[in-house]
Amino acid sequence: MPTLFSRIIAGELPGRFVWQDPEVTAFLTNAPLRPGHTLVVPRREIDQWTDAGGALLGRCTEVAQAVGRGVRRAWDAPRAGLVIAGFEVPHLHIHVAPVWDMSDFDFSKAKPEEDQSALDDAAEKLRSALLELGYEQARDTARR
Repeated sequence: MPTLFSRIIAGELPGRFVWQDPEVTAFLTNAPLRPGHTLVVPRREIDQWTDAGGALLGRCTEVAQAVGRGVRRAWDAPRAGLVIAGFEVPHLHIHVAPVWDMSDFDFSKAKPEEDQSALDDAAEKLRSALLELGYEQARDTARR
């Protein structure tokens, strides 16, 4: 049975994408720690990051770094936080979010965003920042 993320990637469920390439995609979480909180996900289903091959894990990290640059630019954040937790969905994913201090990593504060337009706006803001930084993988990713 496909994971929740595989279903989002396949277009069976809505997603606010900010990055697409042949191996990795990135989309906003619907329960953000902060606006711009993005999940970097390999297209191939891999349960845990420790099970990923070095090349794929490296590619996921490269994309997370690019997204991190984008969230810093879009929200003028002093840092881009990165977390690999792996408990929510059995599909490797890297959390990237703009952060100001350690309290921004408190996942108990993450709640589903009720204002869907806020998610749309955050996705557009991040896509624009990524394009300004020269990342063409952000172009034409707005499908839901």
